[in-house]
Amino acid sequence: MKSLSVSLKILLAFFFTSTLIAQDFSVLKYRTVGPERGGRVTTVTGTPMLPGTFYLGATGGGVWKSEDYGTTWNNVSDGFFATPSIGAIEVAVNDPNIVYVGTGSDGLRSNVISGKGVYKSINAGKTWEHIGLRETGQIGAVEIDPTNHNIVWVAAIGNAFKNNSERGIYKTIDGGKNWEKVLFISDEVGFADLELLPSNPNIVYAASWKGQRKPWTIISGGSKDEGGIYKSINGGKDWVKLENGLPKGLIGKIDLAVSAVDSSILYAVIEAPGKDGGLYKSVDQGKSFKQVSNNQGLVNRPFYYTNIELDPTNPDIIYSNANPLLKSIDGGKSWSRMSVSTWRQS
Repeated sequence: MKSLSVSLKILLAFFFTSTLIAQDFSVLKYRTVGPERGGRVTTVTGTPMLPGTFYLGATGGGVWKSEDYGTTWNNVSDGFFATPSIGAIEVAVNDPNIVYVGTGSDGLRSNVISGKGVYKSINAGKTWEHIGLRETGQIGAVEIDPTNHNIVWVAAIGNAFKNNSERGIYKTIDGGKNWEKVLFISDEVGFADLELLPSNPNIVYAASWKGQRKPWTIISGGSKDEGGIYKSINGGKDWVKLENGLPKGLIGKIDLAVSAVDSSILYAVIEAPGKDGGLYKSVDQGKSFKQVSNNQGLVNRPFYYTNIELDPTNPDIIYSNANPLLKSIDGGKSWSRMSVSTWRQS
């Protein structure tokens, strides 16, 4: 048996060797075998008018589109975008052909890819046009006025590696032909998020963030004068700082969520030292806040995550898109970890 085994090994070795030598590699062609996303998913959005259609943005893979509830995905940004790093995607609620993309992931890790401004599609992602803000750096949010898709807001975090004066909140009223900087703090402080009140888009909330990457560290947070939440009730003409009930010391990255069914409710998940970090809630459109949770799972690795979303029909149901994925059904007081099975059931 031993001699037979050795003979078999010799025969197999000869077979594979001769096959490889005889192979004509010129007839072979390379093909991609994955992965097909290009890093972490940074943003996903859809449209109620086309419930099976979704757009996905990645840290280094560009924009992908699915028209079958996520069963299959196709890249729609290759050949159009100057960068594969995506920060935010928004589809107009009254016309699913209109899509705006802010480039530059808001996850400021050490090797983050820089953004190159804002792109717009008027044919549901078939073709794209660059519409400005090329030097803003990373973009944390894009919001479209639900009553007019030519009115668009952009929250610019800024250059991830150096100071730049292009940080701030921008607004266009002509579909991106012209942009106005409507809120600016300094060349060190940008904005990680902004939200429009669905029932009145002239009411705007914006979350400032002093965020920057160095080769040896990350700067995330500043004094209460540098980090925090701002509000405008006249479409960005004037702004007030919301401070009642919010942390008084170091304030880092913030993500906001407004209720679609109760205009008085505003949530903010805030990076802050110790027990000051966590979820804050306002029931009077930001006049006052109360911390409802200091669960560290809401703010762990904040430069990657710090994202919350509300159920559009119930403001007590909140999803924390951090690590792990968490869900609350009591307005943020308690949280449960979502597994694959519970996610499917939800």
